[in-house]
Amino acid sequence: MHLPDALQGAIDLHVHSAPDVDPRRFDDFELARESAKAGMRAVLLKSHQNSTVERAWLARKIVPGIGVFGGLTLNAPSGGINPAAVALAIQLGAKQIWMPTRSAANHRHFHGQDGGIGILDGCGGLLPVVAEVVSLVAAAGCILSTGHLSPEEGAALMRHAARAGVKHMLVTHPEWPATFYPVALQRELAALGVFFERCFVSTTHRCGHVPIAAISGAIAQLGAGSTVLASDLGQPDTPAPVEGLRIYAGMLAAEGFDRDDIRRMMVTNPAQLLGLDPEPGS
Repeated sequence: MHLPDALQGAIDLHVHSAPDVDPRRFDDFELARESAKAGMRAVLLKSHQNSTVERAWLARKIVPGIGVFGGLTLNAPSGGINPAAVALAIQLGAKQIWMPTRSAANHRHFHGQDGGIGILDGCGGLLPVVAEVVSLVAAAGCILSTGHLSPEEGAALMRHAARAGVKHMLVTHPEWPATFYPVALQRELAALGVFFERCFVSTTHRCGHVPIAAISGAIAQLGAGSTVLASDLGQPDTPAPVEGLRIYAGMLAAEGFDRDDIRRMMVTNPAQLLGLDPEPGS
């Protein structure tokens, strides 16, 4: 497989850049330029702290030849599960709404911390405010992502979202130990139209060195049709996002996936989630 070709038209739905309170390898403009240079079609900026929608708008104005999109993560700095913030982000063009990540009770428990945001009531149903957010996402047609919720919470969210008419549903890094979804649960959710964002960063020291065989095994069991390959990169001590995607493509090619499968997961599936034509120019 010719590795650079895997990035022609690729879309990274999960990449971190500056400005941020965490050190980042690139600012938004530098990331956009590097991605455009690699022949990528688009990137979606993620922040754990605030909206990236306004930043993406500026990057699109400054850097030609690449789509730059943003979204909102429902962590404490954004007011947690905050329908007003979601409505504003959508009005400004948000392409993805993430459930809590670092503020999630599941995330905090995994890291030995107390407190945090949960989305379920005492009977296992969604809190009304979460259902309100789901309704906003369904009406807007953007992506609803599980963030760092527990698999139990994430599954409840996706089941409700499917019933509520959300068309673009995404489970965030299901191989990371903190958000690990058993294959049987993934199969159930895939039948509802849920996609699984399998991130390269999970294979690094940042997320416990998840074996590539674990990721490739899940893809093999569910099929490439339900997988999105993303980098979740931007940290100074990991590969640059573009390089990470190239490495990822090579690792999966070595696991036996052919060019068409890899491009489906890097090009076609993320384009579908963004509501774009499957291939550039089609």
